Amino acid sequence: MLQADSLPPLQSALDREGLDGWLLYDFHGLNPVATGMLQLPGMTTRRFFVYIPRQGSPVAITHAIEQGPWEEWPAKWTKEKYSSWRVLESLLARTVGGKRIAMEYSAGDAVPYLDRVPAGVLEMVRNAGATVTSSAALVSSFYAVWSDAERASHERAARAVSIIGQEAIRLAGSRADSPTPLTEFALQSWIKERFEAGGLETDHGPIVAIGPNAANPHYEPTAASSATINRGDILLVDLWAREKNGVFADQTWMGSLGTPSDRDNAIWLAVRDARDAAISLLQQRVSAGKPVRGGEVDDAARAVITERGYGEYFIHRTGHSIDPRDLHGSGPHIDNLETREERELTVGVGFSIEPGIYLPGDVGMRSEVNGFIGSDGLLITPADYQKNLLVV
Repeated sequence: MLQADSLPPLQSALDREGLDGWLLYDFHGLNPVATGMLQLPGMTTRRFFVYIPRQGSPVAITHAIEQGPWEEWPAKWTKEKYSSWRVLESLLARTVGGKRIAMEYSAGDAVPYLDRVPAGVLEMVRNAGATVTSSAALVSSFYAVWSDAERASHERAARAVSIIGQEAIRLAGSRADSPTPLTEFALQSWIKERFEAGGLETDHGPIVAIGPNAANPHYEPTAASSATINRGDILLVDLWAREKNGVFADQTWMGSLGTPSDRDNAIWLAVRDARDAAISLLQQRVSAGKPVRGGEVDDAARAVITERGYGEYFIHRTGHSIDPRDLHGSGPHIDNLETREERELTVGVGFSIEPGIYLPGDVGMRSEVNGFIGSDGLLITPADYQKNLLVV
């Protein structure tokens, strides 16, 4: 969040990056980085810019009829007002003309989570005389980082989610041979009830899916369309939750209702070993103080699944950013498949690690844990992450 006490380290980072400033832009919530950095009270419906210079005070360019959200803007910082587009463009030219600035822009849309500024706005800023580069490093270092309190909230949520995920699979197994076996939707509803009872919140889901349905990575059961969970099924439970205003914990647990086939066990081992290869690379680099990029971690996991013969069935990235505000955040992702993620995993960022194998119409398996780069090293949650298929 942009405040007086956060300004000096931000300006030091601009200096290290060789930038004159960082230009935040938003219109109708298009740019979550801008809204998250500013945390303005109330809604804005007109375009605004905030320029954070390498030296000096920030400048806000705001619409004349929307001054309410800017009441807490520090008096010693500059606030300009416009009504017409002519004045807006004039203020912009005066503020950023001749400067090298960062914006939420990703060349070639390499990382869509960074590509938040419309092409027309980039043209406007360039016409104002600015040279625009990506704010990727700044987003990782100042928007996506967890505070100590946020890390603690994540660890608490991770413990609770781990217990609920494992209990859900055991519950399905205990009911599989009864006259009233659970459906996917019923088990999903039970998980939501456990979240509520534990003071946790979620935005949607969770995913509860037996083998063929689990082959769709984003399957969600509904009351109208939901399979019964029977003896012999492979069961995937993907669940995510957080404390109020906390950081999400996002996990996937795999179960087998009865002894798994040799083929299913081989798929599980490929997924588990791919996850562990990603964790191993992270541990090696982080403990040695060496840089590691999200794309490299994706490559390490993907190599294992490819070597086991299932490469074509690993159809998504290995992991996504988890930032303090969003489950799928704007920080560095564990990805060299869907996007060209070249950002380093720097101190303070969190992410998921979730390789999967999906055989259409047959079976799907995924193992998901979360990672966090702390000043004290690599944290993997939950601490009791899954080593073997949970056979019930």
